[in-house]
Amino acid sequence: MANVFKLKTKDGGAVGANTDMTIYTVPAATTTVVIGCTIANTTASAITVDAQIVTASSSGENADDVYIGKDLPLPTGSSLDILAGKIVMETGDVLKIQSDTANSTQIALSIMEQT
Repeated sequence: MANVFKLKTKDGGAVGANTDMTIYTVPAATTTVVIGCTIANTTASAITVDAQIVTASSSGENADDVYIGKDLPLPTGSSLDILAGKIVMETGDVLKIQSDTANSTQIALSIMEQT
């Protein structure tokens, strides 16, 4: 098994308000450990953001889509690391971020993929 550390970035500059942005999808035959996820507010106003894990499984103990942050406040020019610990994601799981304001975020995601 190989462990590969990666940085994934996403500029929400072209995303509408209250629109899910897919930040990362776990590739086939891969388990991913999310190490950190920082969201920056790039606007001149305060915003709120949601972060959600959408699972690929439709049954069993990890079959529910869950928020890891809901209505998180981000003042003007600030950033927030949305994780208190690590999250393990399985093949096909998706991390999504949504802001209440269009064109308002930039995201840096640190992960380790295990194949």
